Amino acid sequence: MKLGSLKGSNSPDGDLVVVSRDLKMAVKATSVAPNLRQALESWSEAEPQLRKMAEELESGKVKNSFPVEEKDFHSALPRTWLFADGSSFIYHIKLVRKARNAPLPETLTTVPLMYQGEAGRFLDPLQDIPQMDFAHGTDFEAEVGVVTDFVPMGITAEAALKCIRLVVLVNDVSLRGLIPEELAQGFGFFQSKPASALSPVALTPDELGPAWKEGRVHLPLDVQYNGKFFGKANAGEMHFHFGQLIAHAARTRDLQAGSIIGSGTVSNETQGVGSSCLAEKRMIEQIETGKVQTPFMKSGDTIEITMKSAQGENLFGRIFQKVKAVSR
Repeated sequence: MKLGSLKGSNSPDGDLVVVSRDLKMAVKATSVAPNLRQALESWSEAEPQLRKMAEELESGKVKNSFPVEEKDFHSALPRTWLFADGSSFIYHIKLVRKARNAPLPETLTTVPLMYQGEAGRFLDPLQDIPQMDFAHGTDFEAEVGVVTDFVPMGITAEAALKCIRLVVLVNDVSLRGLIPEELAQGFGFFQSKPASALSPVALTPDELGPAWKEGRVHLPLDVQYNGKFFGKANAGEMHFHFGQLIAHAARTRDLQAGSIIGSGTVSNETQGVGSSCLAEKRMIEQIETGKVQTPFMKSGDTIEITMKSAQGENLFGRIFQKVKAVSR
């Protein structure tokens, strides 16, 4: 089942819609719940009704369906209670730590890294990335995320897997020039992590078929930068699976339904798969040639993030964003 949030209502949460598997048609599902966030908060009642609508949409039995226009969609979940982003790809951690001359954590392979990002509003998947000062070092980070049901404090990693309701793609925008000075203060990210964007469509894990296993999405994440190939790293190479990330986030608190847990930047050590962020590519250049050649994003640069099934079908729609200079 594929779900999304349609623009046009007076609510910043948009209108809940069911989207066809081929992403061509949709139908409003506001009779089930006004928006996706509220559907997640009543999932046991909402899910059977939404699945029935999805089946009817696929079979052509829905009379009030309409063609999908990507410009009409918010991020799948326009706002929610929590966005907690992990860092599950060890190769990425090693490279970015090296880039800022920071030591690797002693618990690198045993305790997930995680920060709490902006969840009060996600950028739309086609919305410009605003940048006030290009000295801040604007970067994209292509990721996979999961959306949870209610998660009780102290849950185990295996039990946490059963709390996953949806899967999304994420562009976790980072301001690399601000990160070192923020971390040097010993209190973590804030200014260096502005609003991110989600894919326009969220999938229930069963839509991924055999690609969803062991708490991971075993598919390449396609990244195009300024219309050219940038990366196709496989998201299945997470060191920590999503159940472990959820359990880490819920160690000392309950997580409310609608919480989003990110995988961190998808990264593989395999030659030829490229990267999912500029910082990683820059560090590889530094290691291989002794010189960074790729600048951070400038006004007009574009980033496109998609994921296709093994059969070549676009699963989530696309995140396509352009950097835009804005004045104070």
